[in-house]
Amino acid sequence: MPPHVLAAADAAAQIETIGTPSLWLGTIGAVIALIAFDFVLTRRPHEVRFKEALGWSAFYIALPLLFGLWIWAEHGGETATRYYTGYVVEKSLSIDNLFVFILILSAFAVPRILQQRVLLVGVAGAIVLRGAFIAVGATLIATFDWTFLLFGAILLATAIKVFRDARSEEDESIEPGDIAVVRVMRRLMPVTDGYRGTRVTVKEGARRALTPLALVMAAIIVTDVIFAVDSVPAVFGITSDPYLVFATNAFALLGLRALYFVLENALSKLVHLGYGLSVILGFIGVKLVLHWAHGVWDWVPTVPTTASLLVIVGVLAVTAATSLVAVRRQQRVGADAAAQ
Repeated sequence: MPPHVLAAADAAAQIETIGTPSLWLGTIGAVIALIAFDFVLTRRPHEVRFKEALGWSAFYIALPLLFGLWIWAEHGGETATRYYTGYVVEKSLSIDNLFVFILILSAFAVPRILQQRVLLVGVAGAIVLRGAFIAVGATLIATFDWTFLLFGAILLATAIKVFRDARSEEDESIEPGDIAVVRVMRRLMPVTDGYRGTRVTVKEGARRALTPLALVMAAIIVTDVIFAVDSVPAVFGITSDPYLVFATNAFALLGLRALYFVLENALSKLVHLGYGLSVILGFIGVKLVLHWAHGVWDWVPTVPTTASLLVIVGVLAVTAATSLVAVRRQQRVGADAAAQ
C-alpha cells in the first residue's frame, strides 16, 4: 500500500476525543434521567399548551448552549466551535424531521393528548439508534480511511433527494397501510379499532391485541432509523470525535417533543427549509470528500470549522427569510384573488 494511503489510515485510526469514561457515563446518565423525567411528566396524558411547550423548549435549548460554554472553558474554542456547529446541524435536521412526524401523527389520527407520549418514545428510540450508528461510524473511521468518502457520498445523495422533494409540488401525505413495519405488525397481531390511552396492547377476548398507539410508535422509530442515515454522517462531517457527535445528537433530540408543539403551526411557513437543508447536506458532503482527499493528497484544501459554522448559519438565515417572504407573497395573492 502506498505510504500516503497508510498515513491516511493511521490518521483515521487516531481519533481524538474529549470523551473520558467519566464524561461518557455522566452524559449518558443525564440523558437517561431527562428522558425518565419526561416519561414521569407524561404518565398522565394531557394536551400540551403553547406556554408549557415554550418553557421546555427554552430549557432544552439553554442546556446545550451552557454545556458548550463548559466545553469552551475546558477544551478550547476550536472544540467548542465544532460542538456548536454540530448542534446547529442536528437541530436544523431535527426541525425537518418534525414535518414527517406531523404527517405520521395526522395519518394515524393520534389524539392530541397522546401526541407527546408518541413523540417521547420516538425521541428515546432515536437516541438509542443514533448511539448505535455513532459507534458503527466511529469504528469505520478508525478502521477504513475511505469512510469519510463514503459518508460524503451518502450526504450528497441525500442532498439531491431533499432538493427534489423540495421542488416537488405533490401534496405530501402518509398512508399507514403503506408503512412496512405497520403491515408486518398487523399480520402478527390484531389491532384494536381505537386508542386505549397510553396502552400499546390490551386483552380482547382470549387474545392480546395491539392498539393504534403501538403502530404509530413503531412507525416513528423506523422513521428515526432513516433520519439517522444522513444525520450521523452530517455531524461526522463536522467532527470525528464520537463523544461530540453523540452529545450534539442527544441534545438536539431531547428538546424535539417540546419543540413540536411550539413550531407545529410555524412549520408550514418554512416553505424553503428543504432547499436550505439540501444545501447544508451537500456542503457537508463536499467537506467530507475534501477531508478524505486531503489525507491522500496534501495539496487538497479542507474547510475550517469556523467557515462551516458561518455557512450553515447563513444558509438557515437565508432560508428562513426567503420562506417568510414567499408566504407573505402567497397571502397577498390570495387576498387579492378573494377581493376580486
